[in-house]
Amino acid sequence: MAEKPYTVAVAALGKRGMHHATAVKNNSRFQLVGVCDIDESRVETAKAQLGVAYGSTDATKMLADTKPDVFIFCTLPQLRLPMIKAGVEAGVKLIAYEKPIATSMNEALEMFELTRAAGVKTVVSHQHRYGDHYAKVKEIIESGAIGRVHTVYGTSIGWMMHMFSHMIEYASWYNDYADPVWVAAQAWGTEKYADVHTSPDYVGAIVQFANGVRGYIETGADAPDVPEVDSMWQKCRIGAQGTDGFAEVLTGKAGKGGGWRAVTRNGAWGGPGAMDYDHDMPPYIDQIADWLDDDAQGVATPRVHPCNGERALKGFAVMMAALRSATTGGRVDLPLGRSAEPELDALKKVLDSRG
Repeated sequence: MAEKPYTVAVAALGKRGMHHATAVKNNSRFQLVGVCDIDESRVETAKAQLGVAYGSTDATKMLADTKPDVFIFCTLPQLRLPMIKAGVEAGVKLIAYEKPIATSMNEALEMFELTRAAGVKTVVSHQHRYGDHYAKVKEIIESGAIGRVHTVYGTSIGWMMHMFSHMIEYASWYNDYADPVWVAAQAWGTEKYADVHTSPDYVGAIVQFANGVRGYIETGADAPDVPEVDSMWQKCRIGAQGTDGFAEVLTGKAGKGGGWRAVTRNGAWGGPGAMDYDHDMPPYIDQIADWLDDDAQGVATPRVHPCNGERALKGFAVMMAALRSATTGGRVDLPLGRSAEPELDALKKVLDSRG
């Protein structure tokens, strides 16, 4: 007998929301039972495209009416906490949402206090890891071909609240998710504070990991360009250096500079790869079902989703530690506790004072 599909409701139907909703609709393990957006025309368009009967402009009402197993939301960053509260109060089993996970460490800690207390699983959209080029770099690193890893890095000319989360996530993956222990950072520029993904114009962070590996993360206008890649949002380089070489991924799009390259003890080599939501989203959605299956069956070692929220929280703490370091001018130790003021606000006062 076929397994009963998990029911899913999706809030916010912009580009990323529709990526999620479409991937859910195309997966036999799930049933899309509701869609929601504050723009009613988007709701009607999504209902028609996806063949969904239920639509709403109110996420809380949608959750109450549809009672889904899984709640996915792709809202602006400022709405993370209210959406998490709505999902927890509706009794969902899993909440999947976009990065960055929050806008401050205080908010992130409150969110995870709620989900942990309710036993709600969380998954964060770091789906680029499913790209063939990202996976190839991980394979090379794990093979030992670059020797002992001593440095990991990630750079993007996209600004912090858009891209830092991706950079630290994949750099940490290439370092086997060793715990970060301290961060030292610098930042400048306030133009991007006006963006919906409020950020300083540039952030450069040094991250020390517990296993001795050093990390370097840069985001924003003054981060290194990736001239091989044409599209601005795909100008990302993430990789690892070892005692015998390096391996790195260039995010890119098909035919526009994406791929991977490496210099190892076996020589120099490389290959193709590209950011492709049609390729990356299906396995991301598949593994949500796997994790829920294991929980329902009570297995001893569940298949925890590789994009689980607890990992994302560690990466987010690095991002907030970078802002605190840039504000105070000193090293910031991890793990992070609460702060008297949201990190972005505190840093802006310092940046404004510099003129």
